[in-house]
Amino acid sequence: MMAIKHKLQYAVVLGTLLVVAMLLSLHLDLFLLFITLDRQAVRVVTASAISEPTVAHHPNSGPVSEALPWEADVNFQALSAEHGADIRMGAFAVTLPDHLPGEEFNFTRAAEIVAGYVLQPNQVFSMNNDIGPFDASRGFREGAIYIGGQIGRGVGGGVCKMATTLYNVAILSDLPILARRNHSMLVPYVNPGQDATVSSGGLDLKFKNDTGQPIVIWADVVGPTLYVAFYGQRVPPTVTWHHEILQLQERPVQRRLNSQLAVDEERVVIPGSEGIVVRSWTILRYPDGRVVTRDLGVDWYRPMERVIEHGPRR
Repeated sequence: MMAIKHKLQYAVVLGTLLVVAMLLSLHLDLFLLFITLDRQAVRVVTASAISEPTVAHHPNSGPVSEALPWEADVNFQALSAEHGADIRMGAFAVTLPDHLPGEEFNFTRAAEIVAGYVLQPNQVFSMNNDIGPFDASRGFREGAIYIGGQIGRGVGGGVCKMATTLYNVAILSDLPILARRNHSMLVPYVNPGQDATVSSGGLDLKFKNDTGQPIVIWADVVGPTLYVAFYGQRVPPTVTWHHEILQLQERPVQRRLNSQLAVDEERVVIPGSEGIVVRSWTILRYPDGRVVTRDLGVDWYRPMERVIEHGPRR
C-alpha cells in the first residue's frame, strides 16, 4: 500500500509540475506578446514564426563583386598603395529607385566625406563623429526622416542609407560591430535586419578595425546607387545573411477624401509597410575552411500607415 501511495504522490507532483510549466510557458508567451504590443502599438496578426529561415536577397541592394567606379582612379590607387590596402575586404551597393527630396543629396554628401577615410588598427569608426554631425555645418540639407510612425522632415535626412551600407560592408569585412540600431519602420532598400539608423548626438553606427593593418574606406554615388567598399590586408570570409520572420503585423490604412480626384478614383499616397519582428544571423566561411555562424539578434519594426486618397463617391 505504501508503494502505491508513494507512486500516487509522485504522479500528483509530476502532474502539478507539468501544469505549472504549461502556465509559465503561457505567461511567457503573453509577456512577449504584451512587449510586442507595447513596442509596436498594433494588433498582432501572427505570434509565431511565419517564415522559414532564408538566404537574404534584395532587388535594391547587395554585395558587389565587379569593378567599382573609383578603382581606376589614381587618387584611390595611391592611397591604397600607401597603406598596403590591396585586398577588397567587402563592398556593398544600395539603390534608391524612388528617393524622397533631399535624400540623394545627403547620402551623396556623406559619400564625399567618407571617401578616402583611413581607419587605423584598433581604431573605432563612429558615423556620428567621422561623418557627422548631420547638419548645415557639414553641408547637409533637410531630407526625409522617420518620426514615430510617420515620414517627416529633418536636416540630414537620407544619411541612414550611408549608415546601412557601411554596416553591411563591415559585416562582409568581418569587423566587430560595437553599436548599431535598426530603423523604427521598414526601409525599402535592404532586408529587415540589415539596416542601420543614426542621429546626431543619438543613435550611432560603430565598428572596429581589428585587422592589425589600416583599412581604406571609399564611397561614391553613381545615378541612384550608393557604393561603399573597404580595403585592407586581411582576406575576408565569404558571408551569407539569413533571416527568419518571427512576427508580422498588419499596416493600418487611412482613407481620406481628395475632391480633386475623379469620382471613385483612388490614389495611394503612402504605401506604408507591415510591422515585422525578424531574427538575423550570418554564416561565415573562412579561407582556412572554418565555418562560423554569428547571431545578430532580433529587430523590431513598427507598421507604417498606408494612406489612400479617393475622389467623391457615387
